[in-house]
Amino acid sequence: MSLKQRVLATMKSRDIEGNFELYVTRTPGYLWALFFRWLHVHPIVVTLLSIVIGCASAYFFAFDDLRYNLIGMLMLIWANWYDCADGQLARMTGQKTLVGRVLDGFGGELWFICIYIGIAIRLYPVWGIWIFLIILWAGFYCHSRQCGIADYYRNVHLWVTLGKEGSELDTSVELQRRFECLGWNKGECFEKFYLFFYVRYMRTQERQTTEFQLLRPFLEKLPLGDATRQEFRKKSLPLMPLCNILTFDTRVIVLFLSMLIGYPWIYFIFEMTVLEALRLYTIHRHES
Repeated sequence: MSLKQRVLATMKSRDIEGNFELYVTRTPGYLWALFFRWLHVHPIVVTLLSIVIGCASAYFFAFDDLRYNLIGMLMLIWANWYDCADGQLARMTGQKTLVGRVLDGFGGELWFICIYIGIAIRLYPVWGIWIFLIILWAGFYCHSRQCGIADYYRNVHLWVTLGKEGSELDTSVELQRRFECLGWNKGECFEKFYLFFYVRYMRTQERQTTEFQLLRPFLEKLPLGDATRQEFRKKSLPLMPLCNILTFDTRVIVLFLSMLIGYPWIYFIFEMTVLEALRLYTIHRHES
């Protein structure tokens, strides 16, 4: 089996990963996963390392010094490889846990929170308090919604084409029901705490996808034949590259370019305009 085939075997689906993701992030991630499996390292440890490295990169973005910025870029790339490796390692070893899923979802958000703060500190002497207002809007509104809707539509694609077992598509109603069944005792408090935030996160995605929410009950009740799945895949597949643009790789390329030319504020403008317009366009295409 070739290296490419082995990498593909550790991915959820080739449909939701472009060539850039396959060769630049997933393949190095797979090689790291092999290394960690050889060392008998648990995927959660890899996730924690990813979080630490990614957050630490923010320190180097706070300086108006290209040498520091380059170190930050390399650290963020390194963290992203580990972020890929933890999921691939979990699928290779069967060590899938709720804690791992929570940390994996939380880690990427924490990276960008730290990076935004680092850039804000760098720009504060010129921009003043306005830079913090900008990153609040760019980060907590634009960034979170863009990544959230991209992740949601990719899970919808997997849910329809591969079935419930092949995706992580949840509903806020089911999650709320699960939340209410759990107590705050020692054995259940972590999952209940996680669900408290996850329910609200899922509601945000559902409010953006009103047409799909009307269709979903019918899709759940009716058995989907291969012809229906293939027809959905045919129409959904062209939207997957748009979803990938909304997540990590494209935004990081723009972030790095803005750092290299010495104008990091360009990244926030890109996020609030280009990526936000792309989010709205993706929703329009998928919902129609």
